[in-house]
Amino acid sequence: MGRSPFTLAAAVTAALPGAEVTGARRLSADGDARFDSAVASLADGRELAIRVADDDETARELAAEALALRALTDGARAMLPFRAPAYIGETRLGDARALVTELLPGFQIEAPLVPAGRGAAESMGSSIAAVHGLPTSVVRGAGLAVRSAEESRAELDRLIDTAAATGRVPARLTVRWRDAVADDELWRFESTVILGGVQATSFLFEDDPERGPEVIGLVGWHGLSVGDPALDLSWLSAAPDAADDVHAAYARAVDRAPDSGLEVRARLLAELEFARWLVHGDSMRRPDIVDDAAALLDALAEGIRADDLNVVDTRSAGVDSALDALDRVPQDAAAEIDTSMHTDAYNPEELWAKDRDESESADTETAPDDALPGTETDRPTDESAHRAEMLNIETEDLSGVASLFAGTSGAAGAREDSHPLAPRRDMEDDSDDSDDSDDSDEAQRAARAALQRWKSSSSE
Repeated sequence: MGRSPFTLAAAVTAALPGAEVTGARRLSADGDARFDSAVASLADGRELAIRVADDDETARELAAEALALRALTDGARAMLPFRAPAYIGETRLGDARALVTELLPGFQIEAPLVPAGRGAAESMGSSIAAVHGLPTSVVRGAGLAVRSAEESRAELDRLIDTAAATGRVPARLTVRWRDAVADDELWRFESTVILGGVQATSFLFEDDPERGPEVIGLVGWHGLSVGDPALDLSWLSAAPDAADDVHAAYARAVDRAPDSGLEVRARLLAELEFARWLVHGDSMRRPDIVDDAAALLDALAEGIRADDLNVVDTRSAGVDSALDALDRVPQDAAAEIDTSMHTDAYNPEELWAKDRDESESADTETAPDDALPGTETDRPTDESAHRAEMLNIETEDLSGVASLFAGTSGAAGAREDSHPLAPRRDMEDDSDDSDDSDDSDEAQRAARAALQRWKSSSSE
């Protein structure tokens, strides 16, 4: 790895005969991402992203991405309210596979800093719904994977058994997960077209002066398939501020029967990322990964005081906290074992600008200046420190919080061709109305208090 941008850009002419490359710049941060990648500027004004993979896993990912982008016909793209990268071509650089795609403009927002309210959160929810609204023929016609509800359920059942067989999963988690898989109510859903694991950084934004940040592009299509829609919402476990608004916007925009188990399955899938990390380490015979995953599972088990994942009315009385132990799932752990993570052609280390100066009113609470670690470019240097930090964070009660488990607040970064996002600020902490006995308001206050404890401990 570590090829120069000029070497990569020169390969564009092999994928796009006749192209006149006038410039090149790097997209990978110091070559430490999973791909060598660069931007090639063409004489006709276009900018193309080229990514090169040197191992079997990333080569398969590029092959899947190429197939998915070709499956998005003009008709399918016209149904989406945002842009997907155009497939340009493929070539080889030595023995390595290379994929060339259109480079989309826009800035990204890390999950922990996606602001609540209208703007980014609502735009993300409606964008996910638009993908899920595509006809399944788009996927079937391209020969991509199709899974029914029962097949998705059976796949998780096998994962739980494999993880439990390592002897490193706390018994209460195994029971909790098996009970959820056995709950028929959770698995009465209609399979849809999915991206196979959306991340917050899959979305590219443009800042509208009136409506706030809006999704204008979506990257990371290599997991395109038909399956459980909850998979594209499981990232919200890392987004405690905006998840309610993402879910609400998704529910308004989606055109199918209500799915009462959607949020609970999304939380289950997020928890099982720990199990995937454990299974990955065990299969690779990496004791360091196994020990790391086991420590994370222990921390998760300690933070769970309810052993069930059921379809429940989470707006009822008795909700102590909207923060979930799943909010602590490190993104880099999932990235190691799930090839559906965001592409490094949009590497935050390379593309993000400095945070914008604070400009909103004094009665609001400023969002954190630094995003939580966990992008692909963070992994080589601070993976261990990040995981240690995660394990030191006090976990919260999981009981009865499925519908409150829907908020995201993450770090925003501006690409050079976009407007930077000024993070919205939380105003709910200013509420002192002690006379309000409404249970929903009480749950929201508890949620905000837990969130502040989490923010405080995670920034130390």
